[in-house]
Amino acid sequence: MKICQINVVYAKGSTGKIVRDLHIGLLEAGYDSMVIYPVKNKFENDKNIFTVSNKWMSRITALYRRISGRQFDGAYIQTRRIINILKKEKPDIVHLHCINGNNINIYKLLRFLANNKINTLLTIHAEFMYTGGCEHSFECEKWKTYCHKCDNKSRGTFIDGSSHTFKSLQKCYQLFDKDKFKFIAVSPWLENRAKNSPMLSRFLSGTVYNGVDTSVYTYTESDYIRNELGILPDEKIIFHITANFDPTSDNLKGGKFVVKLAEMLKKENVRIVIAANNIVKSKIPSNCIILGKILDSKKLAEIYSVSDITLITSKRETFSMPTAESLCCGTPVVGFLAGGPESIALKQYSNFVEYGNIDCLYSTIIKMLNSTYDKHEISKQAKQTYARQEMLNRYLKHYTAKE
Repeated sequence: MKICQINVVYAKGSTGKIVRDLHIGLLEAGYDSMVIYPVKNKFENDKNIFTVSNKWMSRITALYRRISGRQFDGAYIQTRRIINILKKEKPDIVHLHCINGNNINIYKLLRFLANNKINTLLTIHAEFMYTGGCEHSFECEKWKTYCHKCDNKSRGTFIDGSSHTFKSLQKCYQLFDKDKFKFIAVSPWLENRAKNSPMLSRFLSGTVYNGVDTSVYTYTESDYIRNELGILPDEKIIFHITANFDPTSDNLKGGKFVVKLAEMLKKENVRIVIAANNIVKSKIPSNCIILGKILDSKKLAEIYSVSDITLITSKRETFSMPTAESLCCGTPVVGFLAGGPESIALKQYSNFVEYGNIDCLYSTIIKMLNSTYDKHEISKQAKQTYARQEMLNRYLKHYTAKE
């Protein structure tokens, strides 16, 4: 069996790492695996890797889409190259991940797959594949009938092309035979959402959690991190990790709530450790420790391990890798109801409250900090749930299913 994955990135970012984990796992298991992604990176020498674009082509497509409002059009050269590779390699299954970057014409690719009756598996990592192009639709439910007059300013176009996007996607899905297409969501919450889409409701579906490297993300007893960060042995640690930390606005990741909690916790014997890729400078309470981007996975696992709880303040997440990684390191999770996190977390070791209810979040945190947890047991259960091998096994069942 030959399996071809297509994604906007490879071996970097959350979906790129998932794609590489699956690719390497499939090769090791004896399957004929290949990956197509746009722009070359340092992993281009991996076996059976194909690239189809460059930075300039990507920028031209991005400009066209921003001006026209047609988010998934353009990229004709790159998409033609993808189709030519598929014609030559003749994979048994094409596994689509995030194909919303500026290098793939989604409609042309879907039409080719449908018209040629190629078995297609779509992993839904975000909501754009069943909406008018929104990564997160939040409270809007137009996608359940017909997207138009979109109010979501984060779509990144000057013109509202949501109606065009919705109609075009719907027409593409209608071309597929029911037995030639299946979609997988990364959380039960997201699968539930997608099943309510008029585009996808007729297809088979499933949920496969994103995989964690449990050889790294495991509970480790060490005082090294406490000593490095100057945290006293009797101080409790709340860990918050995010892509963007912005306490000055209504940022999707909820940085302002972390700062509010820090103020509320000033009289408690608690330190909040914040790790973020991008940090908006602002006045931060003295009980916070700000770290930059943590590139060393082992160090990140040690921080998870030494922490008493991990804090999630996002407004919306379709999965939540910090939730899975934290639990694998034996640390309970607390946060706002955001969709994915509460649906994938181990229920007995997590608590989620209504989004924005800072008082309820505060009281829940105090309760959890005063509770006792068996970190070894949490780690054991979590690794059985989120391990990369478990992800591979679940995808293999979908690849080989005879429905």
